[in-house]
Amino acid sequence: MNLLLQHIWEIVIVAVLIWGIKSFRTPPGAFTGNRIAAIALATAFILLLTRYRLFYPDIIVLALVIGAAGGWFWAMKIKMTQIPAMVAFQNGAGGCAAMLVSFIELTKTAGGLGATNQFFGAVGLIVGAVTFSGSMVAAGKLSSLLKSPPRVLTRHNQLLGAVGALVCLSGLWIALMASTKIIPLSIMVVFFALCLGVLFSIRIGGADMPVLIAFLNATTGLAAAFCGMVVESRLLIACGAMVAASGYILTHRMCLAMNRDLKNVFTGQAYKPRALITTIDSKNNFFTSPQDLEVTAEEQPEYIQAVKEQPPSDPMELALKALNSAQDIIIIPGYGMALASAQFELAQLSNRLEQSGKRVKFAIHPVAGRMPGHMNVLLAEAEIDYDKLYEMEMINPEFPSTDIAFIVGACDVVNTAANTKDDSPISGMPILNAHEAQQVVVCNLDTRPGYSGVENPLYDQSNVILLLGDAKETLGLLLKNM
Repeated sequence: MNLLLQHIWEIVIVAVLIWGIKSFRTPPGAFTGNRIAAIALATAFILLLTRYRLFYPDIIVLALVIGAAGGWFWAMKIKMTQIPAMVAFQNGAGGCAAMLVSFIELTKTAGGLGATNQFFGAVGLIVGAVTFSGSMVAAGKLSSLLKSPPRVLTRHNQLLGAVGALVCLSGLWIALMASTKIIPLSIMVVFFALCLGVLFSIRIGGADMPVLIAFLNATTGLAAAFCGMVVESRLLIACGAMVAASGYILTHRMCLAMNRDLKNVFTGQAYKPRALITTIDSKNNFFTSPQDLEVTAEEQPEYIQAVKEQPPSDPMELALKALNSAQDIIIIPGYGMALASAQFELAQLSNRLEQSGKRVKFAIHPVAGRMPGHMNVLLAEAEIDYDKLYEMEMINPEFPSTDIAFIVGACDVVNTAANTKDDSPISGMPILNAHEAQQVVVCNLDTRPGYSGVENPLYDQSNVILLLGDAKETLGLLLKNM
């Protein structure tokens, strides 16, 4: 009877966790879903504590206090712009935990585990170590501690293959052979696996970082599931498997959104040369140079012609006239907006424009904040209606009929070099077609390249007004002078 109750409790906890995860589809739902999922995991933890005899409760309590205090401290201190790096770090922490649990289970009985448990322990040890080191590299790149562009070593594939072979052979040695030397063998496996994670991650960068983060998220769940098999915990297996499955689905969707092939990303062949488009086509939205995008005077709306007749020395005045004359405006927020904490001023500007009878929409690129959903959270924080946010596939067809594309702190997601420049970190990446709007207003800090390091030809177009400087201050001036 007790065993049946345990199974029922486990099923209920997993069902509640799935219910919480399902609520993540919208920002309002995510607020509630996050708490539901937290309650489910806390209940699972309590269930595990009551199920087994605790030999050192004081150590467990101390670990809980230290972990909770550390989590609370960093959660309160972290900025929204640091969320992508923090997610990568947390992935690494999960991988490290799986690695340590597998190591302890493998070594505490000196090879005395059953054959099945020993096999899964070896796999969990490898996957956890690879996830840990790979996630640390990703966190370093996202936090600018490491250079973001891909770094390819001499004979990188051969080196990666050799280290991978060493990991597999040493892992099989542990999995198939009961040995009293399992502790030094496990340390050797961990070392090779850590090297494998570093070699795997350093040659991924630029537009492919979201794919790497999603994949590492999945491997964290996979490592946890293997740990569940070693310690024979159905709850840990189920929760780890859910994280792994959702991570792999997200990886696939990110590959589709970024026009990437997963195999090419992981083998360092993401940027393949392709034929340049030499003509403008409204269907494919490619072009060869800024000059190709210039329209004739007859095709330009009257307010654009009036703007062009003004002295170019006062871009603020030009931007104000353009905004006052426009009816349809698409706002494109980017990571620079997050760095400047300008989302609240942007929300005020949006409200002011709508109050004057203009139609305002927000265009959201899948990696506008360097990871999926980051920009949506930033805008929700400024209480911008979720119904005004449009994904790239939905909004791109509207740019040719839009009066103004208003860019705030975005570079790579509107970088036209993705369509024209071969063999770069953003080659082939779908972008928001801001260049197709009748007028483009850019509120960026400067005209330097974005995270990818690729120059943006958009800044040289004749229909672009550059409002350079801190986005928060620039938007404040616009609000003051409107």
